[in-house]
Amino acid sequence: MHIDWNHFTPWASLLGGILLGLSASLFILVNGRILGISGIVGGLLMPRGGDAAWRLAFVLGLVIAPAVYALVGGPVPATVDAGWATLIVAGLLVGVGTRYGAGCTSGHGVCGLSRLSPRSLVATLSFMGAGFAVVFVIRHLLA
Repeated sequence: MHIDWNHFTPWASLLGGILLGLSASLFILVNGRILGISGIVGGLLMPRGGDAAWRLAFVLGLVIAPAVYALVGGPVPATVDAGWATLIVAGLLVGVGTRYGAGCTSGHGVCGLSRLSPRSLVATLSFMGAGFAVVFVIRHLLA
């Protein structure tokens, strides 16, 4: 087994996890809502009275924050080992999964598990297991 020590970032990962947990906790404390991206974006597609402004601000923040970071800290090199067709199909499958699973990875994996939700535990185990299986098949069986 080969370990790529250049991409081993435990402190940055720990800090990111802490920030994600804090933001999810603050979101539910302040708004009384679960921090799930699919639900927030889904609410933009079919808005209810007075609900669109905060949802739009949240989504804009997701788009603007990396752009601001790139301006301040410099661009982060990213490598994606997939073509556009693969990315589009994968995105559509994730979208379908979030509808069937009644939530996304952030809603179930971060907020649901922290609330000890059995449904979120099953959903998280399902999408993590499916992800592991797909990566194994593509990288080891089809490669």
